[in-house]
Amino acid sequence: MARVEKSIEVDRPLRMVYDQWTQFEDFPRFMEGVDEVHQMDDRTLHWKAKIGGKDEEWTAEIVQQIPDQQIAWRHTRGAINSGVVTFTPLEGDRCRVTLALEYDPQGVVEKVGDMLGFVSRRVEGDLERFKRFVEERTMETGAWRGTIHPSGGVTPDHSGHTGMH
Repeated sequence: MARVEKSIEVDRPLRMVYDQWTQFEDFPRFMEGVDEVHQMDDRTLHWKAKIGGKDEEWTAEIVQQIPDQQIAWRHTRGAINSGVVTFTPLEGDRCRVTLALEYDPQGVVEKVGDMLGFVSRRVEGDLERFKRFVEERTMETGAWRGTIHPSGGVTPDHSGHTGMH
């Protein structure tokens, strides 16, 4: 497995930034190559993307979600990947978003060349586009404040927000 980790500082309050990240179906608006993310339920996401010129699909399960702190996932079918995004408060209504991604580069390396460099640049670009996406808004496009436990339990969102992740 290869690993990439990137961070970015966002000039918006942590809660707003976290809430925006929970809107997974908005990911194609700022993630390069991501064509579609379909949220099947609180834990399950189906992805369609183009990676290294190749169409890829996979299903991912959120294995842990702690509001305003982190979201961790792993693939359950298709392209092999897992990761965690963490949210750290900074002074002055700002926060840091750190995305750590693990993936299996096999099968794509021949077409892309330096797969690690390709994925590293893409993750960095995705975080930059996410930063712009959030900073251009006065509020998030939606929110989900529930908690997902590693044991498999889900504590529902009781914040009054509507909509899925």
